[in-house]
Amino acid sequence: MITVNVLIDSSGWIEFFSKGKKSGKIEKYIQNASKESNFVPSIVLFEVYKKIKKEFGEDKANQAVAYIVDSAKIIVLDERIAIYAAEMSLQTGLAMADAIIKATADLKNAELKTLDNHFKGMANVEII
Repeated sequence: MITVNVLIDSSGWIEFFSKGKKSGKIEKYIQNASKESNFVPSIVLFEVYKKIKKEFGEDKANQAVAYIVDSAKIIVLDERIAIYAAEMSLQTGLAMADAIIKATADLKNAELKTLDNHFKGMANVEII
């Protein structure tokens, strides 16, 4: 069995936790990835917590973060990712968070799963 590395961005996790119309498509990636092959940049925790707390309250936000931490490997922003993301942002015009997310996916050889059209046309990206 070939293991595929996956990185679900903030939009995907938010869709999953808010039970949006595309949550089932995101859920299949969450369920099919092992913790060792499911990567989450720490900035995604920030975005998910903030959005879920604003819309559903602190308890739901804490549950969401706990779920992510239990099911994925959290990747902390380090100098390698930061510089790669900055270069990517300069080349593509991606905003900081998106550039960090895409850089992390690239450096972890992961397929980026997103609902965000900012990544349209980029390699190893599936827009759901």
